[in-house]
Amino acid sequence: MDRRRALGRLLPLLLVPPLLSLGSPRLQAQPQPTARLLELNTASRAQLESLRGLGPALVERLLQARGQALFSDWADLRQRVPGLGPTLLRRLSAQGLRVAGQALPGSDRSDQVQS
Repeated sequence: MDRRRALGRLLPLLLVPPLLSLGSPRLQAQPQPTARLLELNTASRAQLESLRGLGPALVERLLQARGQALFSDWADLRQRVPGLGPTLLRRLSAQGLRVAGQALPGSDRSDQVQS
């Protein structure tokens, strides 16, 4: 009988932590947002400013350079727009930015823009 009482007291303690972990947002797998692809040669000011790392001044330089001629590739973009270093270009490509439909060469995501 004492064993039953001891088990009766321990059983809720054994079951409660696993049940609590099921509802814990920290322990549940969070879906990773899929980066939407954004073509630099057609993106609006608002779309460009929504990318992390691009502020209003840099977006203005991008739009001015694009107004002179569309960007042919990532090297063309980097050459014509001051302030775009390799780290920022990798981050922008990872967020879905594409130049002439292409991801930054050597970046993890090499998928092309969906039309």
